[in-house]
Amino acid sequence: MNFTNGAQLLEYCEKENKKISDAMFERETGYLEQDAERTVKKMQKAWLIMKAAAKKPLTEDIVSMGGMIGGESRKLHTLREEEKNICGSVVSKAIAYAVGVLEVNASMGLIVAAPTAGSSGVLPGVLCALQEEYGFQDEEICQAMFNAAAIGYLITRNATTAGAEGGCQAEVGSASAMAASAAVELFGGTPGQCLDAASFALVNILGLVCDPIGGLVENPCQNRNAMGASNALISAELSLAGIKSITPIDETIGVMYAVGKSLPSELRETSLGGMAVARTACETCQACMSKRHSK
Repeated sequence: MNFTNGAQLLEYCEKENKKISDAMFERETGYLEQDAERTVKKMQKAWLIMKAAAKKPLTEDIVSMGGMIGGESRKLHTLREEEKNICGSVVSKAIAYAVGVLEVNASMGLIVAAPTAGSSGVLPGVLCALQEEYGFQDEEICQAMFNAAAIGYLITRNATTAGAEGGCQAEVGSASAMAASAAVELFGGTPGQCLDAASFALVNILGLVCDPIGGLVENPCQNRNAMGASNALISAELSLAGIKSITPIDETIGVMYAVGKSLPSELRETSLGGMAVARTACETCQACMSKRHSK
């Protein structure tokens, strides 16, 4: 079987009484003729890499290439352990793991670009938190990742996940939509609810610009991954409560793409606008570069 948009995916799932993860797996192994066992093993490997990247900053001191981030994940975990965190346990864990993955990425460590390196913390942040809080098995998480992959495929096929083309809404927004849909499936939601959650996640981050300081995937990228993780959980809960998206996922993806194309080039990963040109940001970046050159 094959599908090229959300409407076709939903029609197939409802007609065949299948989960989105099942449909995506069937597409990979049937339409794309990938070996089923190998496909499962590749997803299992991706999950192991995600978990390792999310938790590495808790036990190792990590310094990013630009020197602008490092140690944030550990600080967030310490705050929660001291019971001083404002967010509930699930959200606190999700944002801590999300920023941790960005620390690993910015130090040239191993991560899974899901869908991009700049948004690589969102999906593992959400899934690691849900696994710890609710006891999901690795097999269940890996199946949910096929659900997330389906959302990522829909966005890349019909729009973009590149910050240089669509702003950070295309990166963190897409990752948030993927995580939201996967979370809904984990909690027994219908395919329709999964797609509604993905739509909510994209709408909530619509118009978010891509403005990395110094052209590095460090700041404000790290904090936006934390925001993307929390947005995914919010979007999933809205959908699981029975709240429906006014716009179907295909329309939402189309709107996101149109908004991305309308953003000026300065706000699409060129570091010529947004936070990248703030005075203090530029001074911080210059100081980091000076330290690197002096070593």
